[in-house]
Amino acid sequence: MPDMITHPLLSGLAGIRHGFFTREGGVSTGIYRSLNCGVGSDDRRELVLENRARVAAALGAAPDKLVTPYQVHSADAVVVTDVWEPGKGPKADAVVTDRPGIALGVGSADCGPTLFADAEAGVIGASHSGWRGALAGVLETTIDAMEKLGAKRNRIVAALGPTISQTNYEVGAEFRQKFLADDSQNVVFCRPASRPDHYLFDLPGFIISRLERAGVRAQSVGLCTYAEEARFFSYRRTTHRGEADYGRLLSAIVIEG
Repeated sequence: MPDMITHPLLSGLAGIRHGFFTREGGVSTGIYRSLNCGVGSDDRRELVLENRARVAAALGAAPDKLVTPYQVHSADAVVVTDVWEPGKGPKADAVVTDRPGIALGVGSADCGPTLFADAEAGVIGASHSGWRGALAGVLETTIDAMEKLGAKRNRIVAALGPTISQTNYEVGAEFRQKFLADDSQNVVFCRPASRPDHYLFDLPGFIISRLERAGVRAQSVGLCTYAEEARFFSYRRTTHRGEADYGRLLSAIVIEG
């Protein structure tokens, strides 16, 4: 069975199942070992589909009921009323639904996967936010899309899954300036690194701050994708090593039924 991390904010909700899946418990090999769920990777497609089927089963969903968007680091959220073929989803970075049995998923490998739920309204969501998406407002558009289905933001809870930590996310001065240009208060998310004109960016802190400012209760699982190689894929770690490709983690949520 796949290794699945849960968060108390969501695990206590009746009728809703969720999981932040690690790289363990799948069938892929080599650099993709073992639960690579990225259809956009160069891994063998049949192995990726088997891994995704295992994720769906762990959530109590049918394999063909797991949907993920075609992620492009945007602020776009789409409402899911029916499933699509893996890799054929709309270009977006968040998905929401009120349909029982449809498992919403997002892939990640350092960026922040956030799962949302308003159990009373029966509305769920999943978003993928790197720095571009978070700064552009993908978290807020996810909440807006959920509200259009009947959710209330004061009832929505959100859990942030494994994400690259501030300690391992060094950026340059131009990166920091993008955030200061948006809001001078964002200076708190950039602390000086050991190299001149370089900073350590707190992506998890930024995401949680945006969610709280939007009016939802939010917490992080507090795990770093870069630091824990045995459990998580990491785009930045792969880049630093000059590897050809990397696997993708999957985070997913479903309304039982």
